[in-house]
Amino acid sequence: MPEASAGKVWAKYEYGFGGSKVMATEMDYYQQLEVDRSCDGATLKSSYRKLAMKYHPDKNPGDAAAEAKFKSISEAYDVLKDPQKRAAYDQYGHAAFTNGGGNNAGGGGFAGAAFNDIGDIFETIFGGGGGGGFGGQQQQRGPARGADLRYDMEISLEDAFHGKQTEIEIDVSVGCDECDGSGAEPGTGVKTCPTCHGHGKVRAQQGFFVVERTCASCQGRGEVIESPCHVCLGEGRVDKPQVLEVEIPAGVDSGTRIRLSGKGEAGARGAPPGDLYIFIHLARHNIFEREGTTLFTRAPISFSVAALGGEIVIPGLDGAKHEIRIPAGIQSGKQIRQRGAGMPVLRGRGHGDMVVQIDVETPTKLSSRQKELLREFQETETGDESPQSSGFFSKIKEAWDGLAE
Repeated sequence: MPEASAGKVWAKYEYGFGGSKVMATEMDYYQQLEVDRSCDGATLKSSYRKLAMKYHPDKNPGDAAAEAKFKSISEAYDVLKDPQKRAAYDQYGHAAFTNGGGNNAGGGGFAGAAFNDIGDIFETIFGGGGGGGFGGQQQQRGPARGADLRYDMEISLEDAFHGKQTEIEIDVSVGCDECDGSGAEPGTGVKTCPTCHGHGKVRAQQGFFVVERTCASCQGRGEVIESPCHVCLGEGRVDKPQVLEVEIPAGVDSGTRIRLSGKGEAGARGAPPGDLYIFIHLARHNIFEREGTTLFTRAPISFSVAALGGEIVIPGLDGAKHEIRIPAGIQSGKQIRQRGAGMPVLRGRGHGDMVVQIDVETPTKLSSRQKELLREFQETETGDESPQSSGFFSKIKEAWDGLAE
């Protein structure tokens, strides 16, 4: 049970292996970092950075107490920043990270919180003791690869048609220059992990089973940093703005994903970086709409052009003027397809089509002369000029006559 001593919270526990018992007293990790047990990761990191800067050996030369304090808070943060290790610590305290720890007084038990469910046991037994995982997968050894990142980019339809080379600026974790990504203060190194004694694994025995898993203190590396770097505080990476060149290929569409290998978040302590994925979004165009490689647009024409026929010009995204022939008597809603005037095929050859939908516009302002000409035209109509309307009203008349009978 925790007990108070000189105003500080300490964890007092018993652990043993094969029936032996050892009494140990360790200062509570949360107390060392001056945070509540319910704090989130951001609060934890902020408090650690503040304390690390305060007690760093470079700022306290020759102060052995400050150096010891710095090492203790670094150890505490190394455990609590990891969700799995933090959960183990919350349940078992320091015994979770002691080789053979846990309450083994009754003939040996699993090492504290190292094994919380039967899946962990099967993972080691059936995966083999040499690093294999359950189902044949390899257990992770060493620092984890950096996280993949996402960047959303909006481009114009013209840029999607032609392709472009551009630059983006992002804030991302990169390898620390001060320690060359090692996480160790320059001039210092690493030491053998006191938990696993350099093996990278810890073992616990239950009856005739010997269960082995990756050491939680050093993440399987067998080594721990002796004095964390004062710039990156042992992470081996720092946040910096980066300017990256991006090549947008012709034919990209909304949802197209461009991968920049190794441009994601840097891995901790020299681990490989993740990747950066750029997701493309097309801005709305004032003329065209896109569906795959096909471009759609609407072209209003006068009723005289619709009746007599003619030509209209549509400016294409390729910079050319596309002449669209309007056949005489065309109706609203008719679509005319221009082959090869659409979007280029992404990473392929050829182009899609341009589809022009015709909208016949009825004049709203007529001069006296125009009205006179239209009346003359109206007087000469026989019905053959507008077969659809003539046919429709003929059907209406037949239906009406049938009701009258």
